[in-house]
Amino acid sequence: MEDLLKNQLFATHAIAATTSVTLGTALTYPLDTIKVLVQVGSGPGKQLTPAQVLDRVRSLSGNAGLYSGFEWLALGRILGVGARFGTYEILTAFYKDGREDNFVHVSEAFMAGIVAGFAESLISSPFEFFKLREQVKSASRIPSVTSVTERGTVAPMIARLLPGYSADKRALNQSVSLLSTLTTKHPNMMGALQGYPWMITGSGRPPSVCDVRRPLDVISLEGWSALWRGIRSGVVRDSVFSGIFFSSWQFLHRAMLDWKAVGMDPLPRYSSLVSCHCF
Repeated sequence: MEDLLKNQLFATHAIAATTSVTLGTALTYPLDTIKVLVQVGSGPGKQLTPAQVLDRVRSLSGNAGLYSGFEWLALGRILGVGARFGTYEILTAFYKDGREDNFVHVSEAFMAGIVAGFAESLISSPFEFFKLREQVKSASRIPSVTSVTERGTVAPMIARLLPGYSADKRALNQSVSLLSTLTTKHPNMMGALQGYPWMITGSGRPPSVCDVRRPLDVISLEGWSALWRGIRSGVVRDSVFSGIFFSSWQFLHRAMLDWKAVGMDPLPRYSSLVSCHCF
């Protein structure tokens, strides 16, 4: 019976947390889209304003463009927040094991928060990656897709990874001719170049992020490591935030317990105060 009640309590908390995270993300997502596009689109000689970004997104993608990539961010936040609090609870359970007062010190909460932020960043980074590409696509002009002439074995790769581009066998042969003059040559240079489809189109430039947004396309063209691009700065950001979040919460929580105990004689134990506070 106790196990059943614990499972029901866990399911209730999971549903409430998922609903609150999704609702909060939905209400603030248009602001996140505007912020990202201002950061991405602005440069030294071109400073975008939120109003300009809003007009551009509406003109190219409609009002729905403000929510491009919403599902990625919502799912990433649900999993990330779950990993943060789950990791924190597991670590603090080891800290409290065997203690009579069942209490966590501020320094312990800070260290556990750093590890929890690290776990959150690892899980949420791929979702933020796809969310960002969807947001950029909502404010970008997509050229009309032209038919791809299938030539040999490389055309299906171009059609799958580079929609809107046509194969240029002449450009590929020229690239092979130029690289063949090198002293150190690849044993299968033609096959190696086919791993870079934009060399076959004659443009010599990688495709726009607007053309490579789906997970399978990103992994095929950029590799698995692209999903965690910039992970170092993300880990530092989330770890510092999580450490400060949990340690400051623990400090303020203990300060409020001490304030409630003012004037009590004798002073209650922290374990009883925590129980009273929870109920």
